[in-house]
Amino acid sequence: MSSIGVPVERRKSVAVKIGNVTMGGDWPVMVQSMTNTDTADAEGTARQVKALADAGSEIVRITVNNEDAAKAVPHVREKLDRMGCDVPLVGDFHYIGHKLLTEYPACAQALAKYRINPGNVGFREKKDKQFAMMVEVAIKNDRPVRIGVNWGSLDQELLTRMMDANSKSNAPKDAVDVMRETMIVSALENAKAAEEIGLSRDKIVLSAKVSSVQDLVAVYTGLAARCDHALHLGLTEAGMGSKGIVASSAALGILLQRGIGDTIRVSLTPEPGGDRTKEVIVAQEILQTMGLRNFTPLVAACPGCGRTTSTVFQELAQDIQGYVRAKMPEWRTRFVGVETMQLAVMGCIVNGPGESKHANIGISLPGTGEQPAAPVFIDGQKVMTLRGANIANEFKAILDKYVGEKYERRA
Repeated sequence: MSSIGVPVERRKSVAVKIGNVTMGGDWPVMVQSMTNTDTADAEGTARQVKALADAGSEIVRITVNNEDAAKAVPHVREKLDRMGCDVPLVGDFHYIGHKLLTEYPACAQALAKYRINPGNVGFREKKDKQFAMMVEVAIKNDRPVRIGVNWGSLDQELLTRMMDANSKSNAPKDAVDVMRETMIVSALENAKAAEEIGLSRDKIVLSAKVSSVQDLVAVYTGLAARCDHALHLGLTEAGMGSKGIVASSAALGILLQRGIGDTIRVSLTPEPGGDRTKEVIVAQEILQTMGLRNFTPLVAACPGCGRTTSTVFQELAQDIQGYVRAKMPEWRTRFVGVETMQLAVMGCIVNGPGESKHANIGISLPGTGEQPAAPVFIDGQKVMTLRGANIANEFKAILDKYVGEKYERRA
């Protein structure tokens, strides 16, 4: 369901099993992410994969760009298994993927899926051969393949051919339109080639990533209309901070509302030393705020105004959101449906009580000039009023008690 109560009709795609998870078909849109570690550092890579999985990434992609990385992949898998982390690993291959997959069979077996970029799998006469080698390894190991076209590494031979054909047309299209069409054709032609080699349709995922919102919407809308393959969505090189979040949210939001997309990644550039898991949280929040999935209770909070010169409600909202995220791994294993809980931390009397009544648990903190009292509402009813300097801890205790009493315990 969408957040406004109108069903979002999903495009019907072929379901693809990736390790212990399934995407496409009638399965919910999945969240995935990618490490930025040197894969040859098996310990560091395993730790980051585990962190991403703990944050909610249901599939994690790792770079396999050289022999050291290929040798390390089985060790990454082993370390994850010892940690109790069964998240599927996807190998990201460019240029020499055919060599790494054939010469390092343990790497091929440890991965749950292979990503092939048709723009750099090989050039001229080597292209078809090297593409076929990778597909044959996938068939041998019963692994799915993502054929991932990217604007920045588009098949130049195909682009030249389509540009030439366009220039000779009686009604030539704009160059941007030709580029978009080339993206779509590249994905479809390579998917067809993979099927001709013997890869079944339920082993193929397509993506066609660009860095512009309008281009992404146009390309995926066209691609979705011309195939039933499962689609991976993502705005490539989305950027850093608010720019990356806004651009990804705008692009993915439009496509998801149209029912397009079976798995998503938000490709945020992390700040120096920043937390890689932020891209997972943003992806989850896109899906949750659109009403497509529930991952964790979200806190509704007012933006603040002249009535809320105190920062108490801001600090409490941040504190409670962090507390909920920290508790979710435990709650998820113990209680059924806790991820659907709604919380509200409001800052004054104007909308505070009303918004708090709409939430499962809400608190309305006093605004400027208001009485130093914070009424607490549970399932629409005022149950108590908190005062003093210990409101945050008291509210967390109320929250813990509510979860324990409201939600069914798992067997």
